Amino acid sequence: MSSGGLADARSAPFTLIGYRYSVYTWIARGVLRQTDTPYQFEDFDPFSQDLSTHPHPFGRVPVLRHGAVTLHETAAICSYVDATRGGLSLTPTNALAKARVLQVTSIIDSYGYWPMIRQVFAHRVFRPFLGEAPDEEVVAEGLKAAAPVLTALETIADEEIILTGSELTLADCHLAPMLDYFCRAPEGARALSAHPALSRWWAHMSDKSFLRDTDPLPNYPS
Repeated sequence: MSSGGLADARSAPFTLIGYRYSVYTWIARGVLRQTDTPYQFEDFDPFSQDLSTHPHPFGRVPVLRHGAVTLHETAAICSYVDATRGGLSLTPTNALAKARVLQVTSIIDSYGYWPMIRQVFAHRVFRPFLGEAPDEEVVAEGLKAAAPVLTALETIADEEIILTGSELTLADCHLAPMLDYFCRAPEGARALSAHPALSRWWAHMSDKSFLRDTDPLPNYPS
């Protein structure tokens, strides 16, 4: 794309395509909210809708459209929004802080999402929300696999370079929806409580407007 094309894209409207309950869609919506980016939302359920009509090549969500630009993968979407919107950046300039942001994102995506969301949250919270029974063995497996993830995040939070609860970064925006869903399971909240630095961070983050204003399940569980 030429520089003129990029300029045109920056003035174009944003459209986010995603499944309303997806934690990754929540992450993207949170960054759009935090950067005061106006956007349209198109709800797409990849579990039930025709994937041949979906712009993601692997049938996942979310997808961002911005003029001639189409982006998939949540971290890429959030980085793009942060870079194109201007204002106070969610990407640190300090080399180590910037690396830690990437590290937290990678830890969550590679090791945290499946046990924390697909196992603990999905079976303890989301299945009952849909009127389905949880699988207790899956919940237990998820809690076991989530333990080293929380330990790794605790080490980073305790370092107080990022995950401080004060200056927001893309790591905060990526981790907060994951931890919110995880802690809606009572077992998840108890697991978090064993990590003081991460718990302090969560106490600062849990009522942030970017998170609360985009909450897919604001009244569940009560």
